[in-house]
Amino acid sequence: MVTRAETAAATRRALLDAAAELLDQGGPEAVTLREVGARAGVSRGAPYGHFADKESLLTAVAAEAWLRIGDQIAALNGDPAAPATSRLHAALTGLIAVGRGQPHLYQQMFRPPAGDIQAALNAAQRSQDEFLTIVADLVGPGEARRYGALLLAGAHGITDMAVSGHLSTEKWQTTPEELAETLVALVASRA
Repeated sequence: MVTRAETAAATRRALLDAAAELLDQGGPEAVTLREVGARAGVSRGAPYGHFADKESLLTAVAAEAWLRIGDQIAALNGDPAAPATSRLHAALTGLIAVGRGQPHLYQQMFRPPAGDIQAALNAAQRSQDEFLTIVADLVGPGEARRYGALLLAGAHGITDMAVSGHLSTEKWQTTPEELAETLVALVASRA
């Protein structure tokens, strides 16, 4: 027998999946609670039982993205034989890939959260902590935050330029992945 809690969890999951799909397809404007409910196969009013408003739902979608990124970086940290430079490059290019492949989700991840603010902040913090572990392996714990911020800011700029079309290979004769590699090499040379 399916419990009420299991049904609620399955409904929430379906709502989050539907919202993420709508966000990918048309940006935040395409996400309405009524359309999310319809796409999830539940009543159009069901989302209101799980999320206070559209912004709360989008924050939950962004928090899940941060959790996935945190899991990916934790997996990189789980391979101590891999050089810190390789793990760092993989972490940066993973973040850049989200931005290039799901630009609306990426933008949502970097917006101030609404709704369950703490869950969103905790998810982003976990990803950043995992990232700082790699940076500390490269530059030491005393410099990890400064270089970590530099690396993430650089990756964010690379992503924004790539998504907006301002980072064309023809003009700059480089790719986002090569730029991430250059960032890592610059930081490694300072270590």
